[in-house]
Amino acid sequence: MAKESKKDPAEFSVEEKLKALYQLQTMLSEIDKIKTLRGELPLEVQDLEDELAGLNTRIEKIKGEITDLTKSIADSKVAIERSKSLIAKYTEQQDNVRNNREFDALNKEIEYQNLNVELAEKHIRDFSAAMNAKNEELQHSQELISEKSEDLNIKKGELQEIIEETRQEEEKLRERSKSIELTVEPRLLQSFKRIRNNTRNGLGIVYVQRESCGGCFNKIPPQRQLDVRMRKKIIVCEYCGRIIIDPELAGVKEEQKVVEAPKRRTRKAAAADE
Repeated sequence: MAKESKKDPAEFSVEEKLKALYQLQTMLSEIDKIKTLRGELPLEVQDLEDELAGLNTRIEKIKGEITDLTKSIADSKVAIERSKSLIAKYTEQQDNVRNNREFDALNKEIEYQNLNVELAEKHIRDFSAAMNAKNEELQHSQELISEKSEDLNIKKGELQEIIEETRQEEEKLRERSKSIELTVEPRLLQSFKRIRNNTRNGLGIVYVQRESCGGCFNKIPPQRQLDVRMRKKIIVCEYCGRIIIDPELAGVKEEQKVVEAPKRRTRKAAAADE
């Protein structure tokens, strides 16, 4: 005996479509509750990871700057030694000059090399001060990394604990929601998801509550309420755009309005009116 082929979602009645959408909304709302239970932890974990990545990049940059400063100090020391060597050489040559002009020329070279020594020493002081500042910045950044890493491990632990507690429930809900999605025609499903994404509470389909939309709570005109109860076409709220379903189809007992009985007038009050 051949197996009966599955019904095409497009062939479902409006009532069947609405019922499937409401069941899907119920599943998705439960998943939203699980996400709410996790709170801001996923975002906090992501922020800490981004911050740590930024700190690591900064540390690598600082280390590079310290390496450059160390090289500059070493180069300045080499320059000082070279200038001192030239000063010694020129000083020795002054003892063997033949005239004042040669002596003055050597003297100017000695003065020039002394200036080079002073300049190089100034550079060393500046480079050393900058390197000390960079070392302090490096130490501060490393301390920050240590603190942020500890915070990240705590947040990850908390998040993982919540995920483990809710994993099975969430997986079941997601499987059920996917199976329900297969029973909804793609165009209607896409519209429902778009409505859900545009609402703060994630409700794409709501039932009528006290003659009002269960999403935005604006009053629904009587004729539109009748159309909702008839279940002959998809009705959306003219204010918020959510799909509207009647409470009975949603499996919700509609609240009845309490009508107060008119108060009986006493004979004394009637006589006073006359």
